[in-house]
Amino acid sequence: MNIRFILAMAWYYGVKTIIRGPSYLIASLATPLTLLFLVFVLSHGTLIRFAIVGGLIAFVGSVGLSGAGDSAFFRLQLRIQDLYVPSNVSAFDYMAAFTMSYLVFSVPGIALYVYLGYIYNLFTVYDTIMMVFVMLLLIISTTSISFIISGSIKHLRNIWGITGILTILTSILPPTFYPYSYVPRIFLYIIALSPTTPAAVIAQGAFGLSPELNIMLYVLIIETVVYAILARVLVRWRET
Repeated sequence: MNIRFILAMAWYYGVKTIIRGPSYLIASLATPLTLLFLVFVLSHGTLIRFAIVGGLIAFVGSVGLSGAGDSAFFRLQLRIQDLYVPSNVSAFDYMAAFTMSYLVFSVPGIALYVYLGYIYNLFTVYDTIMMVFVMLLLIISTTSISFIISGSIKHLRNIWGITGILTILTSILPPTFYPYSYVPRIFLYIIALSPTTPAAVIAQGAFGLSPELNIMLYVLIIETVVYAILARVLVRWRET
């Protein structure tokens, strides 16, 4: 593992991106915060805790999925990826660097939601540890999905529509902003193909907002492993 490359990428594409273009961070927070406000108004505040926990998950998930556009742009437009292929940077290093970059980029947004959670007395030691674990699995799984998508396209113009649709489907359709008990169980397992679904169910159980559904923890772990393996296999590291 090329730690130096991973950290350098995290600094340049994570920290520096926030400094150079804070509008990107604001844009990534716009949808979750808008939905949080709507949930607060429409539910008269009764679902605000669900919206805070779910908004954090939706935000991290959308940041991870947005990596499809970036990685496709690097490969197809800038051709930067071609420079790494003959170097000592492996495909795993490249994927890990992107994942770390998006995790770093997410920190300000995570801090904002943590502050909101603190206001509403959401966080204890147990649910904080569980949430950190879920966030790590979520950013790995969604970034892996972004590599699967970006490695499968040949034209850059196709990526923006795909990521836009996926971001909406994985942010609004899963029970991120409302109790998962509202969803029929069979449909819940179908939409669990999106990592944000098991992440939301786990978080709601950890925070005491809904009954715990422990099977979703195994679903999220398995999905993270499977998506990571598929990303490594399907990522277009060498153009043919």
